[in-house]
Amino acid sequence: MTCVFVQLRCHPGKTYEVADAIYEREIASELYSTSGDYDLLMKLYIPEGADVGRFINEKLLTIPGIARSLTTLTFKAF
Repeated sequence: MTCVFVQLRCHPGKTYEVADAIYEREIASELYSTSGDYDLLMKLYIPEGADVGRFINEKLLTIPGIARSLTTLTFKAF
C-alpha cells in the first residue's frame, strides 16, 4: 500500500459535508480539520499497483464542495 496525505480546501460552508462524504466512501485512514490554507487533512492508503492520481481523482475529487487539493506522497517512515 502507498501512504499519501491529502489536504483539501473546501468551498465556504462545505467542510462538514465534504468530511461526511469522505467517511461514507470509506477511503480515509484518518481525517482531521485543520487551520490555515486548507480545511481538511487526510491520510490515505492507496492499493499497491494502483495509479495514485487516478485513485484520488476518481475516489476523492468527485466529492462536491472541494475547491483544491494538495497531495503529498510518502517514502519512508522514521
